[in-house]
Amino acid sequence: MIDIVKLVQAKNPALGAYVLVLRADSRALAAPDRLTEEAAAWMEARTPGARLVRESVLLAPFPGGVPAERTVSVLAFRDAQQLAAFATTWTGDSETEA
Repeated sequence: MIDIVKLVQAKNPALGAYVLVLRADSRALAAPDRLTEEAAAWMEARTPGARLVRESVLLAPFPGGVPAERTVSVLAFRDAQQLAAFATTWTGDSETEA
């Protein structure tokens, strides 16, 4: 994922230094271009100024593979604290009750 982040930042420097590329199956995404209502409300309350964008980058499916264009969902944050708060809350597996 770090390689993808670097590609996204190089393509769109306006996103800044604090970006997170979401997996397609992220529980924070309702659709590739839209957060779930719960994630959007959480971000509005805790990460003001953060935004979700879609970026296209050339990615190889494996090291040495032929790169192909892929569009990814990217969250851009104002600072490292916002990114860390989101990642801690939304990128782990959701807890289920036993």
